[in-house]
Amino acid sequence: MTTYIALLRGINVGKAKRIAMADLRALLEDLGYTDVVTLLNSGNVVFKAGKGVPKKLAADISAAIATHLGIEVPVIVASAKELALIVRENPFASADDPSRLLVAFVADAGMLSAMSAIEPHVVAPEQFHVGTHAAYLHCASGILESKAAEALLGKAATTRNWATVLKLQALVDKIDA
Repeated sequence: MTTYIALLRGINVGKAKRIAMADLRALLEDLGYTDVVTLLNSGNVVFKAGKGVPKKLAADISAAIATHLGIEVPVIVASAKELALIVRENPFASADDPSRLLVAFVADAGMLSAMSAIEPHVVAPEQFHVGTHAAYLHCASGILESKAAEALLGKAATTRNWATVLKLQALVDKIDA
């Protein structure tokens, strides 16, 4: 069985698109996934699946949420191996405040090239890098003040701060141990 990470975009922000994590876990278990664990209340799920590729798993999860919970939500799925590569290739991993470092996950690595459109919005001391598996934005002055973060959030991606990414990696390591 392979370990995967599912990232739901835009849930539990404000009053719209509310999903209880217990319902999300049950839904994934009903799909036949095992070792289902959620992290925080913002749509981060680690699970194991016997078959499938990330795009198909994401489509299945998104369709099940729409059917059973009545909410349309984009889902991005990455394998544990992909997450490890994303963690490893982060050029800003030593940033002082991990909550100011965003990682943008995309459904398809081919979509990363479009992320370069963010670069004109990056203002020093911000830093931006498009990697092979994700894009990274260090908002040294804060995410709310960053025009680049605002532009990044509008892209076909979902973002997590570095602290959350590291917590997901720790969950994967625990499940795979």
